[in-house]
Amino acid sequence: MTAVPVGALPTPAPPRARRPWAVISAAGFLGLVVLAAALAPLLAPYAPDAIDLSASLAGTGGDHLLGTDASGQDLLSRVLYGARTSLIAPLLLLLLAGVLGVALGTLAAWRGGWVDALVSRITDVMYAFPGLLFVVLIIAVFGAGITTSVIALGLAFAPTIAKYTRSVALGERSKPYIDAYRVQGMSGLRICVAHLVPNLARSVVGYLVVLFGEALMSLATLSYLGFGAQPPSSDWGLMVQEGQAAIVQGALLPALVPGTAIAAVVVAFNMVGVWVADRLGARR
Repeated sequence: MTAVPVGALPTPAPPRARRPWAVISAAGFLGLVVLAAALAPLLAPYAPDAIDLSASLAGTGGDHLLGTDASGQDLLSRVLYGARTSLIAPLLLLLLAGVLGVALGTLAAWRGGWVDALVSRITDVMYAFPGLLFVVLIIAVFGAGITTSVIALGLAFAPTIAKYTRSVALGERSKPYIDAYRVQGMSGLRICVAHLVPNLARSVVGYLVVLFGEALMSLATLSYLGFGAQPPSSDWGLMVQEGQAAIVQGALLPALVPGTAIAAVVVAFNMVGVWVADRLGARR
């Protein structure tokens, strides 16, 4: 038998990353939700604010696939339109929190010393102060509404992102390429903006994806408490609050439909977010 040279042996292909079927299903479900929100004017059988008192608290049927609320508004139409607010608002929240958190975390890691200590103390104080109470105080000053809720929660989420960014940036700052740019005479601001922050993007984006479900749930909670979206909005949290009174009359759908939508989207985002964060972290 002729010996085969070692160099002639075929190199085994690296194993392909497998996506669990649950993650694929969750991603597909989220894709359908986003598509349904974008096509709400075409898919919704009624206008979200169309009132029909003759169909108040109607059950599922041909005219209303998911039933109606106490005002006779079609629940399917409201959920479809409400998906827009329920998905876009957390995105804007995390965008604001991400900008503030990444800036503070990068500044603390780059400057060190008293700057790092000051940023760390600020984030520690924010952690010690209940986030919901902080948000309610801001809303009490500036008034209720989805815009105020997004800004308030963005400020509340920023310290968490700042701490995470600082921990990642400290490791990235110690790498040789940072010293190489310094030797070339490049300023610290340029190094951070052009090189350090872009190299942190994978980890930070993965972390933000994980936080999306929490942001959605927090906004829905504020709307449920009456601090977030206001009538006649079709925000899912507000729909749960409005449908709660109908439970006494034996009508579960007005609260159950939007509540199920919130739970399903949050669970799906958590599943996809954890997988994305693991993949991005593994490739760093």
